[in-house]
Amino acid sequence: MRSKAYLALMLVLAVGVALAGCAQQQEKPAATPTPTPQKAEGVKIPKTEDGKYIITIYTGSGPGSVYFAVGSMYAKVLNKKSDMIEAKGVTSGASVANAKAIGKGEALAAIIQNDVTYYAWNGKFQFEGKPVKELRGIGTLYPEPVQIVVRADSDIYSLEDLRGKKVVVGAAGSGVAATAERVLKAAGIWDDIEPVYQTFSEAAQSLVLGQVDAEFTVIAYPAPAIDQIAVKVPVRLLPIPDEVVQKLHDEGYPFYVKVTVPAGTYNGQDEDVQTIAVKATLAVHKDVPDEVVYEMTKILYENIDELAKAHQVAKQIDMHKAFEGLMIPLHPGAIKYYEEQGITVPAELKP
Repeated sequence: MRSKAYLALMLVLAVGVALAGCAQQQEKPAATPTPTPQKAEGVKIPKTEDGKYIITIYTGSGPGSVYFAVGSMYAKVLNKKSDMIEAKGVTSGASVANAKAIGKGEALAAIIQNDVTYYAWNGKFQFEGKPVKELRGIGTLYPEPVQIVVRADSDIYSLEDLRGKKVVVGAAGSGVAATAERVLKAAGIWDDIEPVYQTFSEAAQSLVLGQVDAEFTVIAYPAPAIDQIAVKVPVRLLPIPDEVVQKLHDEGYPFYVKVTVPAGTYNGQDEDVQTIAVKATLAVHKDVPDEVVYEMTKILYENIDELAKAHQVAKQIDMHKAFEGLMIPLHPGAIKYYEEQGITVPAELKP
């Protein structure tokens, strides 16, 4: 009996060893998994069941925003023209929130003001100590100019003429207010104006009623917020001269670019006006596959007329101006497209 029990025990142990050996052999391939195209450096790029990459584009803070109009139309065009992308434009918390969402991997694409991309990349202001190095650019899209509005019947023709005047500098704590203060300090007149903190709609009413003398806005043109004033009283825009632009750059604000708002943009504006602008930037997460970003870039520039059906500001999108005001490195997929078009990519924009 003992020998039979012994033999049975040995048989059980032998089978166990054999099974363990098989298990080890089966586990070996799993020890070094082969990366799939859906994953890049730890960020999973979701796909549909039929293999399309799902790209959600973060836009602006509401359905009425220019970012949402352009971004949602861009998503529709991508869906129509691409066999590898399923896109959707969604509202968001606007530029700062969009940059942070890309940093967390919650967003794969977004429209962001270039000043915000500068702060995000360098870990300044709202991104203090937390730089967003996941950001990559497809390109800047269109300018969002600083538009300093006065009534056409006023005696204000320059920044110097604002001394002693009531000037709406934007809502308290807003990006517009920060920009207005920078511009007026660079012009040397910040301490000589009476700043008034109001929203666009409040400022429009105040200017029409003559309760204030001027209003700062930072918005793409033609701006409905300014048209609201111009349909009631003709308006003019004040120019920002070269020396003020240069001083802003010297003081550490390289993202401002010079732009011209054409004559006739608003009722009463009879001349071209030079000003400065931040630029809307189309950004993506660095881990979006190169072939996807290449296709996004190609479709963007080949379908500007379609985008302009959502908002005419899209007519200003130009691949030859895509590097103006770009504050983050380009994505390799975008670089490939530009180089195919014969456009030289500056070394500082290559990751």
